[in-house]
Amino acid sequence: MKQAVLLLAHGAPEKVEDVPEYLRYVRGGQAVARGVLEEVEHRYREIGGGSPMLARTREQAEALGARLAPVPVYFAMRNWHPFIRDVMERIQQDGVERIVAICLAPQYSKTSVGLYFRRVQEARQALGMQVDVVWTKSFHDHPDLIAAFVERLKAAHEGGKVLFTAHSLPTRILETGDPYDKEARNTARLVAEGAGLDDWDFAYQSQGMTAEPWLGPTVESKLEEYAAAGVRSLTLHPIGFVSDHVEVVFDVDILFRRLAGERGIRLVRPESLNSSPLFIEALAKVAAQRLV
Repeated sequence: MKQAVLLLAHGAPEKVEDVPEYLRYVRGGQAVARGVLEEVEHRYREIGGGSPMLARTREQAEALGARLAPVPVYFAMRNWHPFIRDVMERIQQDGVERIVAICLAPQYSKTSVGLYFRRVQEARQALGMQVDVVWTKSFHDHPDLIAAFVERLKAAHEGGKVLFTAHSLPTRILETGDPYDKEARNTARLVAEGAGLDDWDFAYQSQGMTAEPWLGPTVESKLEEYAAAGVRSLTLHPIGFVSDHVEVVFDVDILFRRLAGERGIRLVRPESLNSSPLFIEALAKVAAQRLV
């Protein structure tokens, strides 16, 4: 039986000119308000014109492929090239009979990770594929993932408070017992314990540009709180992200650093996991549990 691993990521454009088309995919074809489009285009210009996500994801896939050889590793994006449908077609052409699918988001939510699963199933059905797909829903507490975050944190932390963050989701997920909030907070707790931290906190970042309520507390509110308490040094560690992309290199490195500086707080961020050997080892072990 020919097996393969499929890494799944959100996807992001590498050129500002592609932002309108990208947002149409993100919004499921719905119209995008002019103000939202202009703000997103501004953010991409601020980080140099395009997202580093594609390059980082390709590097992760290559590193994992070297670790799992001879099992091939593919990668696909939900909202940009290479699209899940296109990669599934290539998998079909390569004669793969069994896929172990891993979403590059450690914490599971039906409204986020669940969408990746749905897109894979849609592509499988549309292509008439007979391939078996085995899912890995969550690896938020995997020891090697935690060790990778701890390693990055220790390399950057200079003392003082640490604020762990994860990407916010709409609060309605809590009404259905979605595990995302518990898993995100648990990852933060495990990393704090692994790093021997006493002074740490947790917040949600990158709330969506919609009217519905999103999970908090926000990073912005925490910065106000810390400034009032006299905090002057802060390490912000995004433990809901495993590679560089706009929510890290703009939201943290530009927006939050500027807001912190205006309040007299020096903000530092540990390097993203990207192709950290410990993180690749975590992915390899997660995949190995499903490979036969």
